[in-house]
Amino acid sequence: MTWFWLALTTAGLEAVKDAFSKHSVKHFDEALVAWSWSAFSLPFLLVFLVFQDWPTLQTAYWWSLGISGVLNLIAYLWYIKALKYGDLSNTVPLLAISPLFLLVTSPLILGEYPSLLGLGGVLLIVAGSYILNFQKKNQGFLAPFLAMFQETGPRYMLGVALLWGITANLDKTGIQASSPLAWIIGLNSALSVGFLPLVLPKLKTLKHGKTLRALLPIGLMNALSLLSQMTALQMALVPYVISIKRTSTLMSAVLGFVVFKEKGFKERLLGALVMLAGMACMIWS
Repeated sequence: MTWFWLALTTAGLEAVKDAFSKHSVKHFDEALVAWSWSAFSLPFLLVFLVFQDWPTLQTAYWWSLGISGVLNLIAYLWYIKALKYGDLSNTVPLLAISPLFLLVTSPLILGEYPSLLGLGGVLLIVAGSYILNFQKKNQGFLAPFLAMFQETGPRYMLGVALLWGITANLDKTGIQASSPLAWIIGLNSALSVGFLPLVLPKLKTLKHGKTLRALLPIGLMNALSLLSQMTALQMALVPYVISIKRTSTLMSAVLGFVVFKEKGFKERLLGALVMLAGMACMIWS
């Protein structure tokens, strides 16, 4: 059960990070905010090195890092493009299906197969997350999927979900070849460097003190979230951990209602209940 609480902690931290990001994106470029997820988490991650020895890095660490770094960089860029070219109501719900890709990729890459009850939990959380993000202003319940054939934004977001359905498995491979902390530091370093060509021109025009105060909390939340997630991946199947992580959409909805005074929370209760049912299946699987 330890993995469950770690994955749930990851979801909570992701929701807080998204709230900080939503506030920051009003004042900063989307690429800069995405870059801060990795770059601004590194100072906090390096502090943890005081309490841990650096492990011996096996060969699998390096090839996992190379592939995951490239795929995550593409995913981050596609994520930004999805938000730029598509409506939130037609793009964000598609992220809910990333655990479905894991049900295919995890057996192929890691040889991990969920139990029948665990499979039901994954499917319920995916369905609940989709319902939670779905908005009535769409032309129909399948509108985000139909939009993939008509709009650029949803196609980008589907690509993000697919790539993250691969990289989560590489996370576990990299962890097994090193340690959670060593893997996170390596991956975030690679992403930070990869994003530099996009953000360097923007950094020159910013007030550094204001930027640090706004973006450092995002880095802290991301660092803590990743530590929880990667530790959980050592203990449980990848689809289970990522499915519980996706309950961050439920927590984000609560934060949006409480902090940002967003409307429509009552209409999302069905999605919340379906996700809770999925979590119960995970607990008993």
